[in-house]
Amino acid sequence: MNFIMGDVSALPLCALLFLACGIHAYSNFQSHLLTLPQNPVIEIGTNFTATCLISNTVEVTADDLYWKLSNVTIPRDQYRKVNSTALSVTVPITKDISEEWLFCYCRKKSSYVVLNEGKFIHGISLRTGYRPEKPENLSCISFQKEDKSFPSLQCSWGTTRRQTPTVPVHFTLKVMQVLSNQTSSTTTKDHWAEVKLSPYPFHMELEVWVEAVNQLGAAESVHLRKEAQHFVKTNPPEVTVTSEKSFPTSLLLNWTPPVNQVCVKLTYQIRFCSPKSPGWSHVPLPDINDQTNFRLQGLRAYTPYTVQVRCRDVENLHGYWSDWSQNITTTTPEDKPSSTPDLWRTVVYNGTSERLVQIICKDPEFPNGRITRFDVKVEKQRDRAWNQSGGWKSVLVNRSEAEEGETSLTLLEQISLSNLESVKVSVVAVNSLGRSPEASLILPVKLPDHARVEELKVWPHEGQLVVEWKPLRNKLLSGYVVEWLSDGRLDWRRVSKTSNRTLTGRLDPFVCYTVSVYPVFSRAIGKPVQMLAYVEQGAPLRGPTLKLNGKPGHNEAELVWEEIPLRDRRGFITNYTVFYKLGEEIREVPVPANSTSLKLESLMGDSQYEAWVQASTAAGSTNGSHHSFITMKYAAGTIEAISLGAGLVILLVFLLGIYKREFLVKRLWPRVPDGRQSSIGTWSPDCSMKAEPPKESCVSGISVLVSMCESQSGFEEDKASLSLRKDKYTSEEHSSGIGGSSCMSSPRQSVSDSDEGADMADTTASTVQYSSVVASSAYKGQTPGSQPQHSVFSRSESTQPLLDSEETVDMFVQEASGRFERLAPQDITCSEVFGPPDGEQLDCCQEADELQADGRTAPSSYMPQLGGYKPQ
Repeated sequence: MNFIMGDVSALPLCALLFLACGIHAYSNFQSHLLTLPQNPVIEIGTNFTATCLISNTVEVTADDLYWKLSNVTIPRDQYRKVNSTALSVTVPITKDISEEWLFCYCRKKSSYVVLNEGKFIHGISLRTGYRPEKPENLSCISFQKEDKSFPSLQCSWGTTRRQTPTVPVHFTLKVMQVLSNQTSSTTTKDHWAEVKLSPYPFHMELEVWVEAVNQLGAAESVHLRKEAQHFVKTNPPEVTVTSEKSFPTSLLLNWTPPVNQVCVKLTYQIRFCSPKSPGWSHVPLPDINDQTNFRLQGLRAYTPYTVQVRCRDVENLHGYWSDWSQNITTTTPEDKPSSTPDLWRTVVYNGTSERLVQIICKDPEFPNGRITRFDVKVEKQRDRAWNQSGGWKSVLVNRSEAEEGETSLTLLEQISLSNLESVKVSVVAVNSLGRSPEASLILPVKLPDHARVEELKVWPHEGQLVVEWKPLRNKLLSGYVVEWLSDGRLDWRRVSKTSNRTLTGRLDPFVCYTVSVYPVFSRAIGKPVQMLAYVEQGAPLRGPTLKLNGKPGHNEAELVWEEIPLRDRRGFITNYTVFYKLGEEIREVPVPANSTSLKLESLMGDSQYEAWVQASTAAGSTNGSHHSFITMKYAAGTIEAISLGAGLVILLVFLLGIYKREFLVKRLWPRVPDGRQSSIGTWSPDCSMKAEPPKESCVSGISVLVSMCESQSGFEEDKASLSLRKDKYTSEEHSSGIGGSSCMSSPRQSVSDSDEGADMADTTASTVQYSSVVASSAYKGQTPGSQPQHSVFSRSESTQPLLDSEETVDMFVQEASGRFERLAPQDITCSEVFGPPDGEQLDCCQEADELQADGRTAPSSYMPQLGGYKPQ
């Protein structure tokens, strides 16, 4: 228990100790600078002055202080030293600088200031704004609710143009009843407010105003002081409309006031219109006053009318009108037609002397009922008098109720007339209550040539076409008919002769209309003047379809396209643009609107192009389908020229072949003699030599061609090969007189060695051997002179006779290796060619040895056969 009491007594002491520590800590961290005023609200456009005070220190003075606004040092010329411990600054406020800070700093002149830097800085947050302006255009209204009460007053005013978020403006709407001095109010930040008034003080004066207040000031609006019913806006009255058969041109209106006449005395306004009227028609206010019923008069029979009524305080000319009542539509009673049918015709020429005329008409302008039929009479003029024997013909009209309000055309008659006839057509419209006045139209023999309007102009205006022309000066003129036609839909309007302008009525946009103006005379209809027009133009629905005209050339192509159908143009075509593309390069060519073709030139040969056409109107453009084509590789005529040249060359070659036939045959297909029929085997050299049997030392059975024109050095290698071949041929051969040596003349049979196969034996046996030794400068039967003569020895195992080229001086030598050489003629003797093996002396030709001993060249064993082969 003592312990508890001791703890309780210690609590106040601890609290005092904690407070003392807090005071000591506050004194330790207390700033030595203080900026005044604190949390200022400053008006934009004024100068603001702040003062920095030094307290609880002697380390610094006012000379050590300086100011910063948003981290920007303020120049010292804006400072003012109050005393040694106070420094003020003046800052002009030219814009909204809300939430910016103004700081007072101290220079670091001592270590104490440096160590306690946080104690030598102080700042204030600035809030800037504008004084509230006077609310303007104060207006108040009290709306009637569905329960016919007026529970409150709503007011609105013009908003303050200059406000800042940090200094907002608050508005207070005050409504005071002047007689009782009772005030009701409400506060808002918006530009409107509502004050509850229950019950509504009718016939009492009210004073209404608005106060605008913020931290910089306050302002009041103009005080409105008016009767309470001045602010009232009632509901519209409830209206009923009645039509009476006995009054086909009037309607009776009745309505119920929305508020008791004791509270508010009301006046009313009535307006009405028909489907064909351009706008609302209003009934003058003095004709109504404070009545609750009214009869509309001067209306058209069998015409629907829409009626509306509204009301307001009769004593307040500037009071609030109620909204218009709901539309009440009622049709006036039916009456007989009060105007004539609108009669017209269309003429179609069939290429002969006759005209096909269609008689058409529109309902009377004032049909006053539903037209059930038309009575038509056609009269032909004979002897300047109208033949009336035709009588009336009835044309029934069957229309739905939905079609009654539309412009309806009725085909009455179709007449075929010659150019020598004039016709008068009469028509009467009939409804359930009677007949209309009669309308007539005369179709003359021919249209007058001189009667035609001039300077026709057509332009669009608010969904209609304005048609204007130069009026005619003609005494017989009775008026004009303006006709417009589109896609088989025809309409027209009659214009008096004193007018030269009219409107066509509402037309469809993007549709082309043919507008015609006819002058109408007392007994004829003049020729029309026509013009095309659009109420509104747009881009074409589709572009032209492109195709090629023929085949493309080497560097040109002709493109053609069809005109866009009239219903798809949606405007006048101003121009076409042809685009053609090669790879990524696109080129364009403009084309006039009256042209539908274009010839592209300077194209690249053997290239693929893609082309399309763009059609343009005043409102836009549309591309047509794309078409690809490939230009020709060669220009026109190139292939023909090449073919013609080749044909000429072939013809020349053919003619040359005919002319030089034998020469060409000889060159291309040379004649090869048949060796089997050759007589070279019976040849005998015409040389005076002894016939001796061949010696073994002589070369026998050599089947190579050897030229005697080779030099001595060239034959050194052949001696060894010839000696080897000699052993190979041991049998006798049947030769042309040349045996084993160059001087042999007796034939012998040649047999191959046993090492050769059977095939070789057969080949050798079937071979015809022949040889020739030709002297280059000697003839047959001549004795060799002192000059050395060159001879050639040829030997072959060919199956064919020697050719002419083998009988020339320069011969070819076929060696065993198959190599041919041309040998120049040299002074070589027989012994040099066929030397004996192992250095033995060749004794086959004694006469040659003797000549060599004398130093002279031995004559050739065979002489050249110039006249062909000579049998041996």
